[in-house]
Amino acid sequence: MPTATVADAIGLVGVALSTLATWAQYSRARRYGIDGISLLTWFQFILMGLFWISYGTAEHAPVIIAGSAACLPIQLAIVAKLSPHRHPDHLLTGVVFVGTCCALPVGLFGWSAGALGCGVAMVINRLPQIVKLQRHPGDIGVSVASWMLGAACSVAWIGYYVFSHLWAALAATVAGMAGNLVIAALASWRHHQVEATVELVGPLPGAAEDLGHVLQLQGQ
Repeated sequence: MPTATVADAIGLVGVALSTLATWAQYSRARRYGIDGISLLTWFQFILMGLFWISYGTAEHAPVIIAGSAACLPIQLAIVAKLSPHRHPDHLLTGVVFVGTCCALPVGLFGWSAGALGCGVAMVINRLPQIVKLQRHPGDIGVSVASWMLGAACSVAWIGYYVFSHLWAALAATVAGMAGNLVIAALASWRHHQVEATVELVGPLPGAAEDLGHVLQLQGQ
């Protein structure tokens, strides 16, 4: 089987997993609320997705384009739930950050530099989500499945980039995968805290808000 065909097959697995990962977060937000989901992290995902679509176009790689394009509508739906109009500072921060890390290196040094810059962005952009999970014990809106699927998706994309010899994009994906695993672990920890609280005090009349309040009191 030609190398390009193998790469495309692996990349299509990455497309499917990334779409499932994004949908898992949207589904949890609908069911449990948005508590704990970072607007800044998810808005930057949209901007970085636009970068990868541009990168895939420049590299004549339709699989890369599909990987971000498939997730984009769901990412927009997640961000819409987070009331972005109330946080213009987050939106401005996201635009400046992704522009500096991704777009500026492309203009100065080319697409490989932009991909490496996006790798840096893919680590830093997960920090707001990590910090939010650390600071707010009752936040149960973050989907563990989403971030674990995101890590699995990264493995598929790493395989794609190896076969396609796109080393800068590979480095960016490895960096993002590490952040995915940290967030999945933190979210799982928070969910277990909530479950332990329910066992301790019994079911509460409100969902995430009441559980969060109890956990906040326990942490004081």
